[in-house]
Amino acid sequence: MTSQLEKMNVDMKAAERLEATTSTGKTAEKDYESAKSAALRAKTLFEEVQEHRLELFNKALTHIQEQIKVTYKELTTDHLAPDGGRANIDMADSDEPYLGGLTYNAMPPLKRYREMNELSGGEKTIAALALLFAIHSFQPSPFFVLDEIDAALDNVNIARVARYVQKHAGPGMQFIVISLKAALFQESEGLVGVMRDQAKMTSRVVSLDLRKYQPNNVPIRG
Repeated sequence: MTSQLEKMNVDMKAAERLEATTSTGKTAEKDYESAKSAALRAKTLFEEVQEHRLELFNKALTHIQEQIKVTYKELTTDHLAPDGGRANIDMADSDEPYLGGLTYNAMPPLKRYREMNELSGGEKTIAALALLFAIHSFQPSPFFVLDEIDAALDNVNIARVARYVQKHAGPGMQFIVISLKAALFQESEGLVGVMRDQAKMTSRVVSLDLRKYQPNNVPIRG
């Protein structure tokens, strides 16, 4: 037995390696628990942010869903169509609507339902304006800049848009409209024209106050 023991190659550093391995294991376990706690905190924070985002999204969406009906009807109502048109916004995924997408449909007055891409250019413009005004009503800004929105509109729809602007414009809400057609800019409160000065190779600005020519003060900037 003594001879056999003397022939054995005993690792004298085994105890040191065991101690080092044990220490490494304890450190890894401590790091694991720390990472687990951090992951739990991150998960909790993410869920709170997700819930808050969903709350804010639904708050805005609910307002816009209700407002789009009123706005679109107002933009499509006149003596030719006293009942106006109908518009609605639907969400594909109620749990995470900002990921599932939204569907916006508008049905012009006196017409049957069609997909949005089947509407005419003017009908799409009115639908887009209704959506823009509905979104704006959630967190209003002090002014609107509308760039050539009348490009695809006929005189009937131009009159509807002008009437809407006249009704909603005021000291706290101004409309600056870049217009192509007299049917719209003639209803404005003032005109601002930009022209080229050929001699100086610069631009010139001319303005005209239309309030003196109109019995009613219409707060539109043309």
